[in-house]
Amino acid sequence: MKTKKWKASKELIRLFQTVGRASLIYDIQDSHSGNMALLWTEKKGDKKIVITSTGSQKGDLEPNQICFLSASETDFGYYKASSETDIHARILTSKDVYASMHCHTKDLVIATLDDEKKPNKPAPFVPIDPLGYYFLGGLVPVDWFKVPSGSPEMIRTIPERLSNHPVTVVQAHGAFSRGRTLKEAFFLLCIANNSGYIVRLANKLGINVKGLRNKIQSDPDSFFTYPPAKYLIEEEKPCDFPEEEEITREFFKAGARIFESRLSPFHTGSLSIRGVKTMLYAPMASMPREIGGPLREIPLSLDKSDSPELQIHKKIYAKSNFQTVIHCYVPEAEALSYFTNPGETEPVDRIVPVDAEGSFLYLVIPVVPQKFDFDELVRLLHDYKVVTVRGGGIWGVGTQSISEVLHHPSSLREICLYRIGALEQGLDLKKMEPKKAKRW
Repeated sequence: MKTKKWKASKELIRLFQTVGRASLIYDIQDSHSGNMALLWTEKKGDKKIVITSTGSQKGDLEPNQICFLSASETDFGYYKASSETDIHARILTSKDVYASMHCHTKDLVIATLDDEKKPNKPAPFVPIDPLGYYFLGGLVPVDWFKVPSGSPEMIRTIPERLSNHPVTVVQAHGAFSRGRTLKEAFFLLCIANNSGYIVRLANKLGINVKGLRNKIQSDPDSFFTYPPAKYLIEEEKPCDFPEEEEITREFFKAGARIFESRLSPFHTGSLSIRGVKTMLYAPMASMPREIGGPLREIPLSLDKSDSPELQIHKKIYAKSNFQTVIHCYVPEAEALSYFTNPGETEPVDRIVPVDAEGSFLYLVIPVVPQKFDFDELVRLLHDYKVVTVRGGGIWGVGTQSISEVLHHPSSLREICLYRIGALEQGLDLKKMEPKKAKRW
């Protein structure tokens, strides 16, 4: 049978290339690993599966490395398409699923390893952070396969797992996700890997991960500050204020830095700047340079339709003179917020810098509980400019620019990394903390 050749549109090529590059930057692929697929309808109405070719470099995809396969006939062209084509084809038959992705999510893979005798049924992965818990449905299935790449067992099991869960793990290999768009499938894998990283950090810090999981599973809504807003593909829209070129450029620069520095997973967190009666708002603040995200202009007044996250931005502006607000899910701060100092029984209520620059910028960074008092949060932001919420990310404020407020999560991440590194070396943090920090 002679197979018709299909040509990818520039928009489709750009989508695959930008998501591929972002996955490499976020370090959930190696140079040639993983694959991406989606259902695509050409102008005449024929449906095709579009998938990356086997062994292609996802960070540097060429147009001829994007394969078009029949969605109804067996003309898959195995010599070129991904070796896991059959898995993706099965995933894409599910209702409302139009994209799938496989990545080598290293932190998640490490967090789900075991040394049990094989074959066995590994325990599912339970996130301890709000993004992971809510977006991944409370847990991620983990399966061991004798042949963990393109095997008949995987073709049967992975689509079945993804019919009930947004992400599933192939033990010691990687993870698969499904979504309504390729960006959503990528978003879910970033969330999952971030959750794996937080669990790994918690284990390094000697935190009782099992105990946290039991508390979360018994009552997640009381354990976390609030459930994050759903990932809305409708939000993948252009800017509301394109004529404001300078401020738009600043939003995208900050968003790229948030993503590249892993201050918050892809399309999470938020960033705003106050106007006279409105605020300019990035609801998906972690934005790779080539992908971006929506920028909206919103009234400063509260509206009953506002998400909990947007409400906090507006309430901070209503009770202060701050000009900018940022919210990020810094994974190192999330893990440290559950750390208990030796000889104490309660998690820390402050993160004290032990590095030179961190100590110069902040004597301490307060840590507040999941269900914090809002007036107390604003008071702490006035005094410290950045606050960590246990189970709720970090909030920072500025008096001038987006660049100024971006400095807070970026500095906090480094401060946390130095503290974690000192603990890994068995150092006594109390001896390293500035004496004057005790008075704050």
